Amino acid sequence: MAEAAAPELTTHERWQAVAVLVMGACVIGLSAILVRLSHVGPSAAGFWRLAFAMPLLALMTLRSTGGLGPPPRMALLAGLFFFLDLAFWHYGIRYTSVTNATVLSNLTPVVVTAFAWIFLKQRPRMLFLAAVLAAVGGAWLMAIEKGGGALVNQPLGDLLSLITAFWYALYFLAMAEGRRTEGASKLMLWVGVVGAPLLFLTALVLREPILPADLIGWGACVGLGLMHVTGQGSIAWAMGRLPTSTASVVVLIQPVVAAILGWILFAEAIGPLQGLGAAITLGGIVLAQWASRKR
Repeated sequence: MAEAAAPELTTHERWQAVAVLVMGACVIGLSAILVRLSHVGPSAAGFWRLAFAMPLLALMTLRSTGGLGPPPRMALLAGLFFFLDLAFWHYGIRYTSVTNATVLSNLTPVVVTAFAWIFLKQRPRMLFLAAVLAAVGGAWLMAIEKGGGALVNQPLGDLLSLITAFWYALYFLAMAEGRRTEGASKLMLWVGVVGAPLLFLTALVLREPILPADLIGWGACVGLGLMHVTGQGSIAWAMGRLPTSTASVVVLIQPVVAAILGWILFAEAIGPLQGLGAAITLGGIVLAQWASRKR
């Protein structure tokens, strides 16, 4: 599995891709909130997210390509990794804070950069490494100081969220490779075809509540599907235009969005360290973009 090489872009096209990527990351920052509001099991929430997204993705794929065609191999791999990503992360959300779950699961840049360096011999610039460390360090600060609400089992939730970063990194790499030859909507559609049944079976085996109990829950499940199409779709589109390691740093804006929403909706207080961490994370993202530009 090789990291997709970004096509040659003008400065305007590059920043357009970055803007779409940031927008997608901000939208995905809503996901932890919607999972909590869905009032279904963790794997069931992932199932509804993909189930409500697939009809829209199918229409988008038919409109752009005229047919679905056979499933791309990378899409099947990405679907398996995304299933593991959602299953681990949604259980992490159940046991720890929204901020912790989002921060720890988004340590993906470390895994992606290390993979490209060790296995693909793609040595990053020192300035880019410094930017990754700054962004991850800022995200970690956001997870240190938190407040509000009793946590069910924070160590377990933090561990599950940390493991999620590994699955998310593999998903990132598989999608980046797939985007070399396939459109974003087609890849995401097949990711859902693979991931949705696995999440549904997991929910049945673990005896999770599958059907939302009220309109708020159903609204949250529908919202997860729309968020998946717009947020993850924007990320997948941008990944066809930006280096994978760079894109993985930009999505670290998700914890900042999740922290703000967790504070507003669930009284998870934002303290001085979290504010400083958010500023450092955003600074690291900007520095990573500057460092990854063409010499």
